[in-house]
This record gives sequence, structure tokens and C-alpha cells, in this order.
Amino acid sequence: MRKHIMSVLSVALAFVLAAPAAPAQAAPTPVTDSYWAPGPHTTIKLRGGPDHTFYYPSDLTAGSRHPVILWGNGTGATPDAYDFLLQHLASWGFVVAAANTKNAGSGSEMLAGARFLIEESKRPESRFYQAIDENEVGATGHSQGGGGAIVAGADPMVTVTAPIQPGPQGDVRTLRGPSLLVAGQTDTIVPSVYVRARYYQAAQIPAVFAELRNSDHFFSNGGAKRLVGAMTAWFRYWLADDQQAAPLFFGPRASCGLCRQKDSWSTVERNTKARQIQSE
Repeated sequence: MRKHIMSVLSVALAFVLAAPAAPAQAAPTPVTDSYWAPGPHTTIKLRGGPDHTFYYPSDLTAGSRHPVILWGNGTGATPDAYDFLLQHLASWGFVVAAANTKNAGSGSEMLAGARFLIEESKRPESRFYQAIDENEVGATGHSQGGGGAIVAGADPMVTVTAPIQPGPQGDVRTLRGPSLLVAGQTDTIVPSVYVRARYYQAAQIPAVFAELRNSDHFFSNGGAKRLVGAMTAWFRYWLADDQQAAPLFFGPRASCGLCRQKDSWSTVERNTKARQIQSE
């Protein structure tokens, strides 16, 4: 466990190094490339609320109603370790509530961030006044935080999830909305076979399983670079009704963007409910 905790802290370096360079593997498809690029908003990072770090567009205005993404850290880590990903999501119009806890597996701290933002959206003095869409809340996280995202996904507030190499917390059979479960092909801490087994249990919702090629638990070999575009597109589709993101996941297999990126994703599976989305 101590080795795991110390190793998780190194994920900060993985994300920082991932940001400026082009993917080492084959070039992504145009739709992935567009979501990997920074979004149209400049962003603000601010600590506050129930011990959270918030990432949000700098141009929030009353009435703008931005979707919310809840974030859970891996064991022993803080939001700073994932700063590149969280800033990126905010640049695409999301308000990200990242719980500062180093043990996010209960999902409770993540959900506290959503409740705080919803209440702040009703308070005229708040920077979030009328800027939060309480009906569009997603949850994601890495490792133990991925397990926490599964726990949070059972709450009625959360409409979509994207657990990244999730720990054992939570039960995917309680998820109430679509889920993208991400694994690493060479991950020995949360093996891909374990993440796939959880995907198979999520028959009640549209679920996608995606395995990062040659990536371990800390996003080696450009795993973080490939991940960020897919995560952004997933939440843009489900939380912002961005139809341009749909072809990355849905439609016939021959046209499924993620399915065709063999150099980036070693395996992509979609369950029956996911295959029915935009199948024609």
C-alpha cells in the first residue's frame, strides 16, 4: 500500500509531461484531436467550499448554467497531481469540483462538492450564481477516486460517470447513467481484466470499456495525452449535448472513432445499450 501511495503521487509528473508534446503514437482522428486541444475558455483554479479545488471558466455569468464534473484523486494524491486534465476540462466549459481528500473512495467528498455548487448557484453573492446546471453532473476519478466515482454515480445527482482505472469501491450495478470505464493495458495495480469485469456487470446502462495501449497505472507511453481528449468528448456529449463528440463512441463499429484508434486504444468494447446509441 505504501508503494502504491508513493507511486500515485508521481502521476502529477505524468500529466505535466504529457501536456506540451504531440502523441508518440499515430495521430488521432480529427474529432479526438479537437477535444485534446484546449477549449475556448480561459480558466480559474480556486480552493474553497467543503475542502475542494474548483476549476472553472473565467467567464462565468449568471444564467450561463455550466455542467459540473466531480473529481476523485488516487490514493495519497491531491488535485494538483491531475492539474492538466482538470484545467483542460474547465477550458471546455465545465465547472470541476475536485475534492482535496487523499482517500476519495467513499464518494462522499465528491458529492459534497456537487451540493456546494448547487447551493452556491442559488446565492446572489456567489461567483457561481446561476452558473451551475444542477441537472448535468458527471463524476470521474483515478484509481481509488475512480472507485469513488462509481459510488457517486449511484446518487440521483450524478447523470454520467467515467472511472479511470477504478479501485474496488462501489458497485457498477448501482450506476444510474452511462459510464466510460478506462483501463491501462500494462496496469498491474488495477489490472485491465479487473476493469473489464466491472464493465461486464454494468448491463443496466450504456457502458463503454476502453483500454489505453501500452499504458500502466501512471499513464506511461503517452497514456495521459490519449486519455484527455476521450474524457473531454465523453462529458461534452452527455453533459453538454455536443453532438460532434458522439462519433468518437457511438454509431457502427466501422465509424466509431475510439474503436478505430488501434494505436491509442488496444481494446474498445461497447455493451448492448451503448451500441444502440446512434446505431444507424
